[in-house]
Amino acid sequence: MVRRSDCPIACTLDLLGDKWTLLVLRDIVILNKSRFEQFLDSPEKIATNILTDRLHKLEKAGLITKAPYSSHRFRMAYSATEKGMSTAPLLREFVRWGLANIEDTSTALANSTND
Repeated sequence: MVRRSDCPIACTLDLLGDKWTLLVLRDIVILNKSRFEQFLDSPEKIATNILTDRLHKLEKAGLITKAPYSSHRFRMAYSATEKGMSTAPLLREFVRWGLANIEDTSTALANSTND
């Protein structure tokens, strides 16, 4: 990953700050999704090529791992690493902030932000 600077905010944004990456992490870390087709079922309707790219990016960054879940060699289950799980408080804070500051937002995640 090319860094714009050594600023931790800039570096975090370079890794997580695009339109889709935090949503893929949300699905893995908070919603316990693990399979490609489960990610495609999310309401945001990510395109398959973008999902493939973000999963690869997250794996390369050490936030997720993949392992085959059937005899078909291309069927992978994705799970968060310890580093990936450490994003849970950040994701929950996004939920809290959005619910408090963006009108007409709601989510099943709201119940998971009370811890």
